[in-house]
Parts: sequence; structure tokens; C-alpha cells
Amino acid sequence: MKEISPTEVPPDLRMAIVASRFNGFIVEQLLAGARDALERRGADPQRQVLVWVSGAFELPLAADRLAASGQYDAVIALGAVVRGGTPHFDFVAGECARGLSRVALDRGIPVTFGVLTTDTVEQALERAGTGEGNKGFDAAMTAIESVAVLRALDAHLEHLSSG
Repeated sequence: MKEISPTEVPPDLRMAIVASRFNGFIVEQLLAGARDALERRGADPQRQVLVWVSGAFELPLAADRLAASGQYDAVIALGAVVRGGTPHFDFVAGECARGLSRVALDRGIPVTFGVLTTDTVEQALERAGTGEGNKGFDAAMTAIESVAVLRALDAHLEHLSSG
């Protein structure tokens, strides 16, 4: 059985990060985590872009624009939606998740979900903490791995079709 499970970071990796300004004190920590992961894995900062949007609801549109450009291998979406006393949380969180998923499937590139959806600010701060417990770190690592897997899968499929 052929197994596809690459672990190397593609040397020419081009990454886009889309970050929400809403709950910025939390998102800044997620961004620090994502940057830490990219740096640890040797991704070139000159091949990265950071785009700020108003809130989590706006993340999918910016992610789609970046993905459609063909200039990036993956998009990392970062945001924080904290439950309040109204149904607003459910609409924003749900539409953000659906929109980002749609961008990935429609554009064929990884769009990772580094958007916290928590009941309290305290929970969000825990998930945006330092080190590898940071969900921004996790989203960046997932993006890197997803690009590597898709490239390996494409090479495998190309080999099958040419043989």
C-alpha cells in the first residue's frame, strides 16, 4: 500500500494570514502563535502576507480573494468569537466556518480555521496562550502540513496518470 504522509516543509511555501480586528487582544496572541509556527518550520517571512479584516464574518471573503489570486499555497484564518447573550454568536461563528470551508473546497487550497468560538473571554485567552497550546500555532502547522500533503498527493496522482 502506498502511503502519503509528508513531513517536510515545502521550501517555496507562500502563506496568507487573514486576521479579525474584533477581539483583537485575543487575535494578536493567535497571530503570534501562527508566526511562531511558521518561523519554527522555516517558512520565509518574505513569502507571507497578513490581511486584517473587521471581524470573523469578514474572514471568508478576504480568504477567498487571496485563494483566488493563485499567489498563496494556503490561507490561515484567525479570529475570536465569544458567546454573548444573543444569537449573534451562532450566526457569526457558523457563517465564518461555512464560508472558510467553502473557500477551501471551491479554490482547492488549504484554508485553516484558527477562529476561536468560546463561551467566555477567559476560555479564548486559554486557547490563545503561549506555546503549542495556541490555536493560531495549530492553524499554521495544519496549513503547512496540508500544503505538503496536497503537493505529495498531486505528485502521486500525476505519476499514476502518466504511467
